[in-house]
Order: sequence, then structure tokens, then C-alpha cells
Amino acid sequence: MLVKFCGATTAAEVRGVAEAGADLVGLWHGVPGGRAELSARRVAELAAQARATGRLEAVLVTFGSDAGALAALTGGAGPSWVQLHGYQPPSVVRALRALVPDGVRIVKVLHVRGGRCVEAGLIGAYERAGTDCFLLDAVGADGRVGSTGVRVEDAVVGRLADRTARPFLLAGGLRADNRDRFAGAVAHPRFLGIDVDSAARGADGLLDPAGAAAVVRAWRRPPGGPREGSRPAAEAAGAAGAGGTR
Repeated sequence: MLVKFCGATTAAEVRGVAEAGADLVGLWHGVPGGRAELSARRVAELAAQARATGRLEAVLVTFGSDAGALAALTGGAGPSWVQLHGYQPPSVVRALRALVPDGVRIVKVLHVRGGRCVEAGLIGAYERAGTDCFLLDAVGADGRVGSTGVRVEDAVVGRLADRTARPFLLAGGLRADNRDRFAGAVAHPRFLGIDVDSAARGADGLLDPAGAAAVVRAWRRPPGGPREGSRPAAEAAGAAGAGGTR
């Protein structure tokens, strides 16, 4: 199970979630008005910090649709994942796939509103365009997307995951005390891991190592006893079949 914590803005947060056992850290760029928005230079700096931990990979989280600009931020010491969190069409995925360096993974968010996936009719097109995996997340009552704290019900997750041929990450209101509400999602053969934001934040609004560690322990707790920590992110994603078209 991969664990991603999203919205880091400081080197201390990056180091803290790595020490907590995370695999991925989300860095926001191209999220207009976002509380964790970073400049391109800051994304590069924090991605290098993540790589220096020896276990953490950086994820570029964006509403952007300029494939060339996004690809230029990846590779080398930059983020090795790109998470398209807006309503970008499959053509953006296709263009990005053609431009990113080998080994960079593309995540397309599928937004769920009222129990229905907004992009349901485009799932196959996203897969053909080169999406490596999906992230299932809920839209807020006001239409807001990303870090809404709204859960996607477990039954809805299962139905949506069954419509895809790619692994999926789950987001939306996930906490250390509610893993059992998602037993079906965790048991799904294409379940790849979780994406957490608010449940790992301290009173200062920053990602908190203790809160992050609590989430990691709770979600990695297997039925019947202790379990070894996760494998590196790229290895686990590959084992789950997350290999976009090349």
C-alpha cells in the first residue's frame, strides 16, 4: 500500500512524512489560489529534498493543462509523478505522456459527485492516452475539488474501480480512525494506496510527522497481525500493473 501526503510547502514537512513511512509527497503547482501553491523553483527544491530521503518520491499536483510546461518540471531531481487534479481531457494526458521522461508516472484524478463519476465516460480514453493510474476523490458540495475532506463511499469506490483497467489511489476524508469504512476498496485487486491531506496536519496547518505516522500505521495494519513497511513507490506501482502506454 502506497501512502501519499499532499500539500507540503517546507523541507521539514517533506522529511517528516518520510520519517513517518510515506512513499509519496504531493507538491502543488498550478493550483490557483491553493493554500499550498508553490513556484516552479520551489517544486524543484522540495522534490530534491524528497529524493534525498532515500524513500520518498515527489508528485507534481496540478490543475494545469500545458503539457510542455508540466513535463519541463519532471525528471532528473524533479517530481517523478504528475497528478492531473483538474478536469483535463485525455488529449492532455496523451501530450504529457509523449513529453515526460521515461519513468515518470501520470495520475489522472476521477472526481465523484453525488455518488457518480464526473469523468465516467472518459475512463477508457484516459487509459488509452497513457494514464498509469487513477486517483478517486470526491467533489465538495460547492464544487470544489482537491482537499475537500469529503469521502467517497466504499461501495462507490468498488463500482468505479471495476470500470477501470488501471490501479487506483483513494482520497477524500481518509483518517487514522476510518480505514475499516473502506474494507472493499483496500481489498480490491487494483487498489494501490491512499492520498491524505487534512488528517495529517497539525494545529499550525503544516503536515505533522506524528499525525502522518498515525495514518500510516492505521492503514498499513493488516488483518491478523503486524506487517513489514511498504516497498518503494515505483516498485509497488509496477507490481500493481501501473505501466502507462509508451
